[in-house]
Amino acid sequence: MSDENKNASYRELHKPASEFENRSDYLDNELQIMKPRRWGLNLPGRDFNFEWEDLVPAIAGTIGIIAMYSAVMMSWAEGLTQAWPHITLGKEFAIEVARVEMLIPALLFCVIASGFLNPKANLAGNHGPMIPLIGAIALAGAHPLALAILLGVFGLLLSYFKGGSKLVNLTSEGVAGGLLVFLGFTGAFSQITKIQDWSMGLQSADIAAGSMGYVGLVVLAVNVVLYAFLARIGKRWLAIPACAITGLLVALALGSSFDLVFTTETGLPHLNPVYWWGSTTEGWMLGLPNLQHFIASLPFAILAVAMWSPDFLGHRIFQELNYPKNTDEVLMDVDDTMTTCSIRQIVGTAVGGGNITSSWGTYMIPAAIAKRPIPAGSIILGCLVMLIAILGFPMDIAVWPPVMRIALLVGVFLPLLEAGMQMIKNTKDSQSAGICIFTAAVFNPVLAWALTMLLDNNGLIGDKERAGKLSFIDKVIIPGAVLIICFVAMLAVGMLEPQYGIPALL
Repeated sequence: MSDENKNASYRELHKPASEFENRSDYLDNELQIMKPRRWGLNLPGRDFNFEWEDLVPAIAGTIGIIAMYSAVMMSWAEGLTQAWPHITLGKEFAIEVARVEMLIPALLFCVIASGFLNPKANLAGNHGPMIPLIGAIALAGAHPLALAILLGVFGLLLSYFKGGSKLVNLTSEGVAGGLLVFLGFTGAFSQITKIQDWSMGLQSADIAAGSMGYVGLVVLAVNVVLYAFLARIGKRWLAIPACAITGLLVALALGSSFDLVFTTETGLPHLNPVYWWGSTTEGWMLGLPNLQHFIASLPFAILAVAMWSPDFLGHRIFQELNYPKNTDEVLMDVDDTMTTCSIRQIVGTAVGGGNITSSWGTYMIPAAIAKRPIPAGSIILGCLVMLIAILGFPMDIAVWPPVMRIALLVGVFLPLLEAGMQMIKNTKDSQSAGICIFTAAVFNPVLAWALTMLLDNNGLIGDKERAGKLSFIDKVIIPGAVLIICFVAMLAVGMLEPQYGIPALL
């Protein structure tokens, strides 16, 4: 871009799509001329435009977040019911809390924050890797509001000191590629297993026919062909809506409609925080947190924030892999995203929610594939999420396994797997990636990232020339501190107990 163009505004540099040879060139140019204002007012027409491609990440993110929020709230309901004798929470509670999370945070952080105030901050979504831990969090005596406050404070501190971007810069392509391959493969395998478990549980109306396990196989097979076709014609960004709708139609056509039950009514959930946190008889039935709740929540908050950097890293890398050159201005800022996630965590839970937040992957990954920046799709997504929260019944469709599992499979895990494989370019990268994948399989992805970053930055694996250019702080102090924090946090909450019998310190 010439010096003259560098000083020109987006509005001055914008050209209609008709002046370009194809749609892809037009979208590339849009990314290259955008100059989003960081923590300032960004306006449609002046700073960005709405394109029909923005519907893809908006719809994909909406489907993904409904599924994630529902999973989180059900996990809280089950864990708290088991942990506290006076608490009985079920599906109705989970849906009500999910709708609270979908209304207020969507308006404040999708529409206003990432849409108008800072398009360099990715949307604050859901911390998927923490969902399996929610039962353990509840059993440890943690309080959702105490956890949210601690997580938000730690996140703001890391953001203020630019710790997030520092950790991203210290992670080599080999380590990052191995992390993405592991997350992509294990996530894809998990979704396939869950689709098959769902279909095996179906029973045909014809008693003689028995189980309808073939439904899951057909749904998967059709979507594999569709996903491959979309990739072949360069329309992979359509994968989530196209494959999710296909999964829905195929499952219905094969006779599994009796498994789709509509129970959520249209209307507004409880929006008064006092209802949720004001007593031990309403809402969460926990009341306000005390000191004991904060102590029990502390290691989980540290762990969640420690897991943010590799999560954010994966999403930014996905932008870099799919965007053209000279688009640094529209890449997500890791520290700004950490700021919005931290504030959203505190605000969202304070009004009654229970989500554990992170960078919104089911939005960012399709947006990167579609070659669209953050703001326009963010505004559309926020409006869609609020609309569905009010309507209610679409949530029942979005969480139905043929829709939800397929959406996560083709929209998150397969693209992560592909991105990771693209990053492993030579023998040095493959060595770091292999050690990262092996360590993740032995322990978990967070400890694998921390350990291989330490080894890689010291030249024990990977590129020795890269290690020689790093300072002692970058090679030893920061990676070593991250490894110790992650390991101690995992010991404290008992993450190593199921595999290795090492009991929780707390």
